[in-house]
Amino acid sequence: MSLPAAFHEIAKRVNNWGRWGADDEIGTLNLITDEVVRRAAAEVRTGRRVPLALPLRQDGVQTGLIPGRINPLHAMTQINQEIFGPGTVACSDDAVTMGLQAATHWDALTHVSHSGLLYNGRPAATITPHTGAEFSGIDKALHIVSRGVLLDVARALGTDRLDGSHAVTPEDLDAAEELAGTRVRAGDIVLVRTGQVRVYLAGGREAYGYPSPGLSIRTPEWFHARDVAAVANDTLTFEIFPPEIEDLWLPVHALHLVEMGMLQGQNWNLEKLSTACGEVGRYSFLLSAMPEPFVGATGTPVAPVALL
Repeated sequence: MSLPAAFHEIAKRVNNWGRWGADDEIGTLNLITDEVVRRAAAEVRTGRRVPLALPLRQDGVQTGLIPGRINPLHAMTQINQEIFGPGTVACSDDAVTMGLQAATHWDALTHVSHSGLLYNGRPAATITPHTGAEFSGIDKALHIVSRGVLLDVARALGTDRLDGSHAVTPEDLDAAEELAGTRVRAGDIVLVRTGQVRVYLAGGREAYGYPSPGLSIRTPEWFHARDVAAVANDTLTFEIFPPEIEDLWLPVHALHLVEMGMLQGQNWNLEKLSTACGEVGRYSFLLSAMPEPFVGATGTPVAPVALL
């Protein structure tokens, strides 16, 4: 089934192919300039640090809904082993097998394709079983540090958690921006809080993933107009799930990653950040969300920190 005309119309309006040159591999991360980071550093006023990652654990958010995406399997490879002989310093080591998008993560621009193409018009066939992504792998996103803005949609709409059928609209983002008291600007990283992660934190692993609120197909144009560098939220699928348009699966992924070249993140725990921002009356901060540089990977775990 081909993508509908409405999708392609939005795609034309948000498309960034060639904007930073035919060889570009990082898309909207180009908007995080030295000046953007310098100004973002001024957001640190109290030194308060808020972690935004979920724990990496075997009973994590993955339940089999997404094929092949497994929770971390942690194994000890040596325990108090005197590897240099009796009486020497003893070492303990471990190993992990996991899906790179298992918990709190960034999707690389190569995470999805549509119509046989990736960001900047490259063929989807440049992703291979042996080397992964030839272009725009997550290792190309060398540093992700910028001003972060929490758009607390749930709080703006007067609730702890949006209903599972709620598609976050541009109007919702406007309301959250008004609550934040700051305008999203070029190079910002936007964090959209729906409150859905509260379901997982309360023990509802299955209910966390389905049904879930998330971003509407109408929101990419909002982020494109503001020149946002990246977007993350507190849900498993990022966009509303099941989809708002029947049989149109992951259209927001395709618009962000393929058309705009904009990274997106899922499973971010924004609850403590929501509390902290409410307490200080400020919803902007310095955000450090450095990717693990897995060469050719289509995603990466991340342990983001907001500095207020």
